[in-house]
Amino acid sequence: MTTVSRFRWRGNQMLRSFSHSSAVLFFLGSAIVASFVGIVFFWLAISSFQRPEAGAIGCQLDGEGSWSVGIYYGKNPFSLVPIELADKQNGNSSAWPVANPVLTCASATDAGFPSNFVADPFLFIEGDTLYLFFETKSIATMQGDIGVARSTNQGVSWEVLGIALDEEWHLSYPFVFKYNDQVYMMPEGSKNGDLRLYRATKFPLQWTLEKVLIKRPLVDTSMVKYDTHYWLFTSDFKRFGVEKNAELEIWYSESPLGPWKQHRRNPIYKSGKSLGARNGGRPFMYSGHLHRLGQDCSGTYGRDLRVYRVEKLTKDDYEEVPVTLNVEKPMKGRNSWNGIRRHHLDAQELPSGGWIAVMDGDRVPSGDSTRRSLLGYLFMVLFFLVLAAVGFLAGAVSCGNFGRRNDCLCSFWSRPQFTMKLRRTFAGVNRYGAAVRWRLNPATCSGKLVIIFLAIVAIGLICAAEHFLFGGNGAEEGYALRRHYSQFTMVTMTYEARLWNLKFFIKHYSRCASVREIVVIWNKGRPPSPDDFDSAVPVRVRAEEHNSLNNRFRVDPAIKTRAVLELDDDIMMTCGDIERGFKAWRQHPERLVGFYPRLLEGKPPKYRDERYARRRNGYNAILTGAAFMDSEAAFRRYWSEAAAEGRKIVEESFNCEDVLMNFLYANASGSARTVEYIHPAWAIDTSKFSASAISRNTQAHYDIRTSCLSKFSAIYGSLPPLLEFGLREDRWDT
Repeated sequence: MTTVSRFRWRGNQMLRSFSHSSAVLFFLGSAIVASFVGIVFFWLAISSFQRPEAGAIGCQLDGEGSWSVGIYYGKNPFSLVPIELADKQNGNSSAWPVANPVLTCASATDAGFPSNFVADPFLFIEGDTLYLFFETKSIATMQGDIGVARSTNQGVSWEVLGIALDEEWHLSYPFVFKYNDQVYMMPEGSKNGDLRLYRATKFPLQWTLEKVLIKRPLVDTSMVKYDTHYWLFTSDFKRFGVEKNAELEIWYSESPLGPWKQHRRNPIYKSGKSLGARNGGRPFMYSGHLHRLGQDCSGTYGRDLRVYRVEKLTKDDYEEVPVTLNVEKPMKGRNSWNGIRRHHLDAQELPSGGWIAVMDGDRVPSGDSTRRSLLGYLFMVLFFLVLAAVGFLAGAVSCGNFGRRNDCLCSFWSRPQFTMKLRRTFAGVNRYGAAVRWRLNPATCSGKLVIIFLAIVAIGLICAAEHFLFGGNGAEEGYALRRHYSQFTMVTMTYEARLWNLKFFIKHYSRCASVREIVVIWNKGRPPSPDDFDSAVPVRVRAEEHNSLNNRFRVDPAIKTRAVLELDDDIMMTCGDIERGFKAWRQHPERLVGFYPRLLEGKPPKYRDERYARRRNGYNAILTGAAFMDSEAAFRRYWSEAAAEGRKIVEESFNCEDVLMNFLYANASGSARTVEYIHPAWAIDTSKFSASAISRNTQAHYDIRTSCLSKFSAIYGSLPPLLEFGLREDRWDT
């Protein structure tokens, strides 16, 4: 080889080495970028989802679901409304009104009995005291035990007393009843292969086995006295597939203690569809008719409840017809505690004549956590495959040259323990891969485009994997305070030029878990109909005669909640942020709690924005265009005689209503602190993209507010001193 040839050969080798190194760097860069984008996606889109409050010892992901229990009231079993619509209140927890669910896995966990979910509720009424028996899934054994809770205020609050029954096998469906002055429980224990009856020796926590009623694996067994006999409605779990939830049997006896005989027509139902065959709670008598509850398991287990009116029940015959339950279904989907499933109801008549009922519900379908895990791992595998393909095309990964260990990243395939057939297979793959790389040379534009496309696909796959593995069940839930949930009314003010924005606003926020109603204050133009909006909650349009910013805080007796969220229709944020603000207000209902801090200071005083407040590390006012407040106290304060002069200034300037509210809070409260800030994960002010916003010219807007500030200071005195950011233990204000 001549000197020139050697130099040319070495140059080619160096060029190939440089090209290979560039490909490796590009490959590694793509992996780093994909991971970085995935982390950013997780932080922005997933981190706002709420995690369980009960800590690491309970309320964990469970393939069976996240069941909880709600309570309902009505004049009869077909006019039941949830507790929040019955306007039950509990001032000790700032629950005005108390909202469902009233019993959750956190209730049991906080009481010292760690649980993943609670379901199958049955009531036992003893005078003015309610006892609630329920299935609780123990995290110690991962099987169902029977828990019991007590309420002395008609179901407004519950105290979990403990575990009433714990066997070596799974227990659920604790059908509790009284017979001959004794209290009995007939839980489902099909895993043990029989149906057992227990008697209370020291009610409600101590029970003893009375007898085995039927030696068959019966599930969800309900008992009722009808005419001269006792009747069991049940299902035999020896069936297979869909038939497990689509079979109904009837047994009868002259006593709850037996002996029990089979109905002549057993099984009453046996089909390929589960449309109410399996029991869904305690049968009840109403208007002289017996009614049976059944589960609709079509699509997913426990999807819905059905009610059947029994037309004929004898030893030889049985007939029933479906009737409407009339319990309104939630429209918030996974943001509602029972938005996806409800499968059990126990309705009973109270001594006072009204009816009370307990129902369980779930926000996710059966097997949701398992499905999300499988999808997450699948996308993760696909991500690495695509990443390997990028490296393969870029020349960073090669499976050829089996004879030269250091020349290939996959040289481990050439070890003696692998068969010659595998080696030949991968050698063939490498030959084909070389041909593909030759056609899609990374040095060409087409090759680079293909690699960039695959890198984008990899980014999408890692984002999808993180979403399914770490993004939770997709729900943005309400927060409990001292074991109580509550609801608030959202109030927004707008006019005809912003109708397009209002529709999107209502569609988004009506799905938030704790929103009960949206009130639209219509200041100008022809008001829309509530039917014009896609809303999951009632929408009420309140048309005003005069276009004034003072209308925002007008006293409204039709508002049924103490908490009101005043939110401008051009502010968009997550439901999770809204729920955090609501919990913070419930902790201190005497304050204005909002998402936009302001600093009012100086001589003469000036109105300062959030950026300035953060530089000073302090704030003393909250923008009431995005703030929670006590509707009774705040609105009456704003329309008091003492605020008349301030309202006149607002009228003249068509501005400053929130500055006035901050002054009124500071002037009327005996507390040193009257405002509180909650930092949203993200918020978009759509007024910046609209020509119909009074604050479009920010500097002019702030100048008007500074002028108002001087006037309000002269009338109402100074505002409280600075409040530092980061005072909350949960760091929601940082």
